[in-house]
Amino acid sequence: MSGNGYGGGGGVGMEGYIRRHHRRDVAENQRSSHLVQHIKAPVHLVWSLVRRFDQPQKYKPFINRCVVRGNLEVGTVREIGVKSGLPATTSMERLELLDEEEHVLSISIVGGDHRLKNYSSIISLHPEVIDGRPGTMAIESFVVDVPEGNTKDETCFFVEALIKCNLKSLADISERLAAQDRTNH
Repeated sequence: MSGNGYGGGGGVGMEGYIRRHHRRDVAENQRSSHLVQHIKAPVHLVWSLVRRFDQPQKYKPFINRCVVRGNLEVGTVREIGVKSGLPATTSMERLELLDEEEHVLSISIVGGDHRLKNYSSIISLHPEVIDGRPGTMAIESFVVDVPEGNTKDETCFFVEALIKCNLKSLADISERLAAQDRTNH
């Protein structure tokens, strides 16, 4: 996950996207960070996976089920089942933002049997050119309380590890779909 080689976006670049979509107020007892993943697939294809608040398991490997209560609109809550091996079995998440034009999705955790309190995340997708083909720069940021008994660094390491896995999986699946699209046309 690197920070150079941005195409598209009208010259805004990663820092401009972060200022526009990922600015946050972070309290003393919280930790925040952002991660970047370059994906060799067009934005519309990557967005078709990310926007599915009702089906996060399509690219998030630690989720085994999702039950949505209500329509797919801001305020909708989903209950997700977490695969074994993580220190949780369920999480309740609320859809905070779904911007179809800007390709931005934001969620907050509102319950569950885990230690991620006051957690919120934003993922934004931005067009770029990778190896002469349409690509996507995915930026995901988060804010979370540091649990009692943990340091800020431990908290950040844990959440970043989960997000890195999710972004890597998103890239792998999107790139596989893009390759299929190229072969089918």
